[in-house]
Amino acid sequence: MTNEKNNTLNEEVETPMNDHVELTEEEVETVFAEAGDSEQESTVDYAAEIQVLTSKLEDADNRYLRLQADFDNFRRRTRLDSEAAEKYRAQKLVTELLPALDNFERALKIEADNEQTKSLLQGMDMVYRSLVEALKTEGVEVIEAVGNEFDPNFHHAVMQGEDESFGSNIVTDEFQKGYILKDRVIRPSMVKVNQ
Repeated sequence: MTNEKNNTLNEEVETPMNDHVELTEEEVETVFAEAGDSEQESTVDYAAEIQVLTSKLEDADNRYLRLQADFDNFRRRTRLDSEAAEKYRAQKLVTELLPALDNFERALKIEADNEQTKSLLQGMDMVYRSLVEALKTEGVEVIEAVGNEFDPNFHHAVMQGEDESFGSNIVTDEFQKGYILKDRVIRPSMVKVNQ
């Protein structure tokens, strides 16, 4: 019985291959029009998708370029900071030693009245010179003031005077030496300026 059912189903399902369906011209045009519409719709969909993907790619490229520029700037700043740190590594030490140099200079101006004082001053002078030489090797230089034109970048005017032997705006006296470390002013000279 199952064989009979299968045969019946096979007979019902089987259709001859030579049968063809005839369509009218209107039906053919409708089928082609629908196929063309779907192609146009898919072309429009593809164009919109391409435009979206292109804008996303441009955004990603812009973010990448900005990130690369930020990293290059960071690398340059880091290099400059490390160069400056190396160049001015002695600044704090020099700043702390300057008052000691000032005290040595004041002490060396004392008039010696006996041999013991003279030998003490000679020893102090030797220590002072060795300190100055050590600072010179680190790039510390004294700012020349007396006889030079006043420069607010290097001099700190604390007084004004009138001296006919000097021209206008010329430093006549120096009260405290100024120092430069490489190209950075550590301490400006305290000076008296001619009007």
